[in-house]
Amino acid sequence: MKKVSLVGFSLFMSLMVAACQEDGRALPKPMALTNQTVGTYCGMLLTEHSGPKAQVFEKHKLTPQWFSSVKDAIIYLTLPGEAQDAVVTYVHDMGEADSWEEPQNEGIWIDIHQAYFVVGSRRLGGMGMPEFVPFSLEEKAAEFAKQHGGRVAKLSQITREDLDLAHMPPVMLTHE
Repeated sequence: MKKVSLVGFSLFMSLMVAACQEDGRALPKPMALTNQTVGTYCGMLLTEHSGPKAQVFEKHKLTPQWFSSVKDAIIYLTLPGEAQDAVVTYVHDMGEADSWEEPQNEGIWIDIHQAYFVVGSRRLGGMGMPEFVPFSLEEKAAEFAKQHGGRVAKLSQITREDLDLAHMPPVMLTHE
């Protein structure tokens, strides 16, 4: 089975970020989670879930779309009709997190394009599901993978199979 990478998506997102910077608008800064922050897909309070989180900023919106897992945010960015106006996505740098259960809210957010992800580890993220664990340093990602399994990948190396989208019915891949 042919693996489809997210290279095209990554290039598209890079162009969107460049366009945003060229027209004079600064990229939004990451926001801190609060005890009232609710996940876009799950509709639940994010602070009640362990593991790394993500926030996706879109044009013309002052607040981000929040995700209880990084994998969900990447799926959101990948699905047709979803994050068409995304300008920047931030993920927790788990190499700087205080703990897996409660990564702190400020100072550890990194741009998704700068992250090294551990894909396929035994650690479960938000909602108790498999997670893509982000790190700012490749060495810390490799250390985590050695301890918890999985492989280290950049965003452009994450495949459709990694997202488990290949097994979803086609109707799940579109959003009306």
